[in-house]
Amino acid sequence: MKNIMKFYLPIIASFLILFFTNLATKKETSIFEYNKTSTPIKHPKFNEYWYQGKAEITSYKLTQARYGEIHEGIAVNIFVTEDFLPEKQVKADYQDKKNVRILKLNSTKKFTTGIYPYSLMTSTFSPIDLNKKAIKISFSAQEWCGNTFIQLNNRKDFEIDFYSYFESNRDRKLVLKKHVLENELWNQLRISPEDMPIGSLEIIPSFEFLSLNHKEIKLYRANASLTRDPHFIIYSLNYPELKRTLTIKSSKDFPYTIESWEESFHQKGKKRTSKAVKIKTILSAYWSKNGVTDISERKELGL
Repeated sequence: MKNIMKFYLPIIASFLILFFTNLATKKETSIFEYNKTSTPIKHPKFNEYWYQGKAEITSYKLTQARYGEIHEGIAVNIFVTEDFLPEKQVKADYQDKKNVRILKLNSTKKFTTGIYPYSLMTSTFSPIDLNKKAIKISFSAQEWCGNTFIQLNNRKDFEIDFYSYFESNRDRKLVLKKHVLENELWNQLRISPEDMPIGSLEIIPSFEFLSLNHKEIKLYRANASLTRDPHFIIYSLNYPELKRTLTIKSSKDFPYTIESWEESFHQKGKKRTSKAVKIKTILSAYWSKNGVTDISERKELGL
């Protein structure tokens, strides 16, 4: 018996080491998994377009509903691919096999309400692999009354930190189970429109809307649809509880540029609609263009 145990103990030990190593690996690689049954198919020109060392920058004429009125402004969407560190959840400074390739959207809005200005920005970091959820989302708002900041980190669950100067929007930390995030759908539309979620869904709405309208950060039921006409892909979300509808129009052909969007909701008992219509799209390595002479591209964008 002792000889038999001496023979089998190393085998058993090796098996256990292999089992727990695989279990740990599985846990590490499944942190951002999303329950999808099909593998998204990217366009044949995806890599050629998105990995040419430039960002896609699009400017929009904005009409923003706020305080029961419509205010004019400018919106800019910056889409760019980056390498991301999944554990630290920050942009990688160096290339490494552990990095995750992401599509980042920095969405900015600037408009003035009466005497004072608003500056809004949402950053969404989505893996190119759509079988995985967005790794990180942050939203910030600056206006003369104060600052608001929200950050979601995708770990075992969604971990959300919220900071605001409003009592009704008091500082807090939340943990939510993983579901569809409205903010990540903008990136998903750019990667693979065919894989957009449709039908009756539970969604965490955009942090911008929830923050500006002092709504609870939670799951809301939404009806999602995707249609096509001769010119556009049209993706819509309708939230009955919030009395809110978001409609995004992208070009029908790759690279599925966001051409416009509309967001309708109720303010002070009346339906209000914010709109953004494209002015210009350019490709630019903007991070290297920070000199006085580089201002020409802002003029090209109508900024």
